[in-house]
Amino acid sequence: MKKTSGEMNYSDYLHLDKILSAQHPVSHQAHARSAHDEMLFIIIHQVYELWFKQIIHELDSVIAMFQTDIVDEKHVGVAVARLLRMSEIQKVLIQQIDVIETMTPLDFLDFRGYLPGASGFQSMQFRKVENKLGLRPEQRLTYGGCPYHASYTNEAQQEVLQTEQEPSLFHCIERWLERTPFLGHTSFDFRSAYLNNYLAIIQREKESMLADGSMSAHERKLRTDMAEQSATYIRAALDPTSYEKLRAEGQHRFSHQAFLGALFINLYRDEPILYEPFRLLSALLNIEEYFSIWRHRHSLMVRRMIGSKIGTGGSSGFDYLKSTVEKHVIFTDLAHLSNFYMSRSSLPPLPQDVQEALGFRYVSRTTMDNSAS
Repeated sequence: MKKTSGEMNYSDYLHLDKILSAQHPVSHQAHARSAHDEMLFIIIHQVYELWFKQIIHELDSVIAMFQTDIVDEKHVGVAVARLLRMSEIQKVLIQQIDVIETMTPLDFLDFRGYLPGASGFQSMQFRKVENKLGLRPEQRLTYGGCPYHASYTNEAQQEVLQTEQEPSLFHCIERWLERTPFLGHTSFDFRSAYLNNYLAIIQREKESMLADGSMSAHERKLRTDMAEQSATYIRAALDPTSYEKLRAEGQHRFSHQAFLGALFINLYRDEPILYEPFRLLSALLNIEEYFSIWRHRHSLMVRRMIGSKIGTGGSSGFDYLKSTVEKHVIFTDLAHLSNFYMSRSSLPPLPQDVQEALGFRYVSRTTMDNSAS
């Protein structure tokens, strides 16, 4: 069928002529014998960059929703869906390592020598993703002793450094958590009620250990000391002044109010209004974990391919990538919340007015009229 005037076909819409002609293996140009697997290497990394572009697209939209002083409740569900989409993309990023590992180390060496200055470290889009998520400049490991943006052109440096100055997802989520309702409710002091219940749990555990005749004196002392240390840590974390000291030491990153908000949401996640916020925090934790898994798999793949050799961009290769797994993290507070969990049966009971406010309560016109009379 002849294409009518103005009609767009599949190839035109996707600009396939540009995409499919963007692979130029250097071994084909520089050597009489081309390296077959260089095509795979190029395509894998081009696909990575396309997925990074989509992740940035999703991140920007979520940041825009949470940048306001009042976040529309409808936006929370939309944000959850987009963050979950990011996680699905991350799974693909991890799975792509399986594809690139079909290339053997000798296959890679057939063309590695033609890439003396090129490195995945130079991916500007991935650095933007890290900055937009909330990775702080002082957290970054240096790359060959130079800042991560040193290999970019001046224009590119300004572009990526601009994302360090813009509100990150971490910043937006922190401010949102600080506004969590009910933390200072007149009929419910969450911080005090939680602390009293947690310390009561620890006291019961200590009494149980002291009454356990099967324990040796050494084991009993060891476990009771651990329980007391836990009580000391909980007291410090629940006290605003002590918390700030722990924060200064790097043990926390959220503000104290944001920490309390995240804890409240996670503990009372079964309340209808808190379920979507809980899913949002869980989605953020998933993103953090998937990037850690991706970095770890990437480091193992590099070790498999080049061993302890210096990376093509001048980094320490495997050692550098392995170190980023623990160093380049953002939402550590969410992972550490499990230190503060207690069973549902041990939670401080919510007053009736707070429980009603946290639920979806429909009051009919007849009920309202009867109560008014």
